[in-house]
Amino acid sequence: MSTVEEPTTPQGDADEQRLRAMGYEPTLERSLSGFSNFAISFSIVSILTGGLASYQIGLLNGGPITMAWGWPLVSVMVLFVGLAMAELASAYPTAGGLYWWASKLGKPAHGWFTGWFNLVGQVAVTAAIVYGSAIFVTAVLDVLGLGVGTDRTAIFVVFTVLLLLHAGLNIIGPQISARVNMVSAWWHVAGVAIFVLVLAFFAHDHQSFKFVFTKTVDQSGVGFGGVGFSFLLGLLHAQYTFTGYDASAHMSEETKNASTAVAKGIINTILVSAVFGYVLILAVTFAIPSLDEALKVSGDGGYPVIYILQNSLDKGLSDLLLIIAAVAQLFCGYASITAASRMAYAFSRDKAVPGSRFWSTLTARRVPAAAVGLVVVFAWILLIPSLLVAADKSSVAYAAATSIAVIGLYISYAIPIWLRLKHGKDFETGDWSLGSRYRVIGGIAIAWIVLICVLFVIPTSDAGLPWQDDFTWSSVNYAPVTVVVVLGAVGIWWMLSARKWFTGPLHTVSEIEEELDA
Repeated sequence: MSTVEEPTTPQGDADEQRLRAMGYEPTLERSLSGFSNFAISFSIVSILTGGLASYQIGLLNGGPITMAWGWPLVSVMVLFVGLAMAELASAYPTAGGLYWWASKLGKPAHGWFTGWFNLVGQVAVTAAIVYGSAIFVTAVLDVLGLGVGTDRTAIFVVFTVLLLLHAGLNIIGPQISARVNMVSAWWHVAGVAIFVLVLAFFAHDHQSFKFVFTKTVDQSGVGFGGVGFSFLLGLLHAQYTFTGYDASAHMSEETKNASTAVAKGIINTILVSAVFGYVLILAVTFAIPSLDEALKVSGDGGYPVIYILQNSLDKGLSDLLLIIAAVAQLFCGYASITAASRMAYAFSRDKAVPGSRFWSTLTARRVPAAAVGLVVVFAWILLIPSLLVAADKSSVAYAAATSIAVIGLYISYAIPIWLRLKHGKDFETGDWSLGSRYRVIGGIAIAWIVLICVLFVIPTSDAGLPWQDDFTWSSVNYAPVTVVVVLGAVGIWWMLSARKWFTGPLHTVSEIEEELDA
């Protein structure tokens, strides 16, 4: 299937007319097929990234049962969120995505806060993805004997280099993006298949079904709730993996037949990731050589999947799987910056970001290079705490970044879904709709988002709770701090200034042009 075509087809004309009707003159290059749109979201969800790099979160909180039962639970609930978002994406296929929907269905304030939560979530998920990939890349470099080390300083240096590499590739142009993400999608599918087959047939030993589906672990250290509450905290493992599928919406203005293709891109990303991800996570869990050792590695700030691969397989096979995972994670980081930069560009285009004139500029190749730089710089800043805390607490910064990503993105998902529910039957659907099922699906989606946002602001250790005698700042989950600071800052900005001039998305098509089109 070709992913890059000349934008001169009748459908291309229909896409441009729809965009102009929404108030925007086409500026981005519409070169993505429906498969390419799916591929970028699938690359960002990246089960070989989130599922492996954040495995320790689930292992410490709930243990094997979190993998066996938590993943399918989260998959089903995320599907409700995705279905609700797909209907909105079909009705309003624009790069502004979620904040545009919120502005259209509500008031400018709804769009303002949706946009900022989404932008913060986009930056955080990019930071977490690239940092997670740096973990595996340093392991691969160590395997190859390049001697960079695998401590937190080496990981942060590699993290920095990868951010710069992804930024450079993104600035080259959209044509390479379509091809890279197509390769990425197939790499993920083939990579999972190889992972599962190797672990199933060549692991030195396997755990029993009883172990995988009933074994519990409670090392959250929060001090209340027992294994049940620990299991809920462990859902962050799967929930973090299922972030970023809104990338399909952010790429709307670069996708052909956007009203249908974008909706299908969101839904298919969730479905394919749910199935392939579950098989992958079960394969890794069955191959755990020693749960006690895996927990020790996790508790010391290490990465249990690397321990599992290196101790359950012969060196050649473990090295192969590490390389497969690392390459998949590189694809994921590249795609995440692509999507995040489009959101930053669109939000800046509507004058909502300080320095908007600069961030909304395009290169001669119609790439928002300045927005790419904005995302990369703030993603880098977000992980600086990984260098400042104690060595055995360095994973706290990564866990916090994953929490910020989930909270920021899912709040931005919830606001337009809630507004769509308020509009009821008056909502004008696009080419793809939920029909009469929108109310039940949207209600379940909102309830789930509220639950996870509450769960993921809780510190994962009692040493991070202010009322505990052993409280230390290095154990604090700074996700709620970040969320409160962002909410406070944009809220104050709104009250003091923005409410006087931010009226929602700005139109780039003049009234005269609209009359001529009519």
